[in-house]
Amino acid sequence: MMELLLKENVEHLGIRGDIVKVRAGYGRNYLIPKGLALMATRANIKLIERERQRLIKLAEAELAAARSLSEKLAALTLTFPRKAGEKGTLYGSVTSMDIAEALAAQQLEVERRQIVLKEPIKALGEYEVPVKLHRDVTVALKVVVVSDAPAAASPATPVANPTDTPAPATTPAAE
Repeated sequence: MMELLLKENVEHLGIRGDIVKVRAGYGRNYLIPKGLALMATRANIKLIERERQRLIKLAEAELAAARSLSEKLAALTLTFPRKAGEKGTLYGSVTSMDIAEALAAQQLEVERRQIVLKEPIKALGEYEVPVKLHRDVTVALKVVVVSDAPAAASPATPVANPTDTPAPATTPAAE
């Protein structure tokens, strides 16, 4: 086991500035090379203590941004038209990637991994998908999956009358 000082928030481990104990291989082979942690030496601890005020302000700004985004997401309903069978089963599915792309199309930046979808949506209907924006902020996003087939009761699109369309011009055969 080794003690490391986290430089970034690491899911299921700790937040920026925490001193954590991890297995030596995880620390040496993943956290330190990725720039997520430093060895917990006296010099590094003093360095982080000096930056703690800046880190607190940064964490408050991240939390405020997450709360602001959560208000936007709570008011939003995403609709996905998909091909479906007669019993409402989709041909394909709606995944967290589809949801992230739909949010990006509306200029809302949410990473795919923040969308907590245990398994892809494979049936028509309304769903509430949790989105974890911050460790303290989770919002339920409303997702509606509808059939993309036109409804039977909807009026058919008008078809052009064959007499209204001009006949194609004929060209003389090449000699």
